[in-house]
Formats: sequence, structure tokens, C-alpha cells
Amino acid sequence: MATVALFPGSFDPFTSGHLDILRRALGIFDEVVVAIGVNQDKTGFFTVEQKKDIIAQATKGLKGVKIISYDGLTIDICRELGIRHIVRGVRNFLDFEAEQSIADANRRLYPEIDTVIIPTAQEYSHISSSAVRDIIRHGGDTSMFMPAGIKLPAINA
Repeated sequence: MATVALFPGSFDPFTSGHLDILRRALGIFDEVVVAIGVNQDKTGFFTVEQKKDIIAQATKGLKGVKIISYDGLTIDICRELGIRHIVRGVRNFLDFEAEQSIADANRRLYPEIDTVIIPTAQEYSHISSSAVRDIIRHGGDTSMFMPAGIKLPAINA
């Protein structure tokens, strides 16, 4: 039986750090569903379709990757898809504390769920989506922070 994990996030945008976590998760799970969370109260920098396209570009050639979007609680999409594992990446101790709290809440709400926390490789630990958005917004070079070969959509900054 194939093991499947959900890798949820806003991915606004999908960075080299996200790709590192995804590749390492694929070493643990047969399939990883990259799940773009949609927050109706927030306007993302990129649209959901743009995010899907960026992730598809970044993961081209990787086997076992599926890309979806969802609205609502992460555990609800896990239940809907029959997924019992969530993958989360952390860059530092502060990220870990926040993710541990979320994992604890998810487990209380859905006892069958397990969260696997993967530390980002050191060479990516300085990358944040908010910093990458700022670089994009100001026309800077994102090649050091995003997976190779990504063609970003035009942005009306």
C-alpha cells in the first residue's frame, strides 16, 4: 500500500527551501500531495493557478508529486483524501515551536494524523517566501532563492 503525505502551505511563492523539503519527503513517502491552502481573508501575491504553475515547473520530473488547492482546515482535506501524514518544513527553532503547536492541535482534532517535521537544509534556512516576494516586487534576482528554471508570471507591483 502506498504511503501518502500532504505538504500544505501558502507557497507564495514556492522556494528552493520548499523543494528541498518536498524532495526529502519523497524519500519517506511514495506520494506527496502539495496542497496550496486558500485563505479567503487574504489576497496572495500570486493567484492559486500561478502558484500551481510555479510548483509544476519546480517539480517537473519528480515522481510521486500531486498538486492541489484547498480551502478550510488541513485535517479536513486529509480526511477527504484519506491521508494520515502531514509534512511540514522548519527553518529554525521558532518555526519548530509553531509547527509543533499546530501538529498537536491537528492530532487532537484528528487522532489518526501524524505530522512529520523536516528541518530545511542549512543552505536554504535563510529563505522565506516573504523575502522572495519583496525581491520580486522590486524587480530583483530570485534565482538564488527559487528552484532553477522557474518562469514567474508578470506581476503588477
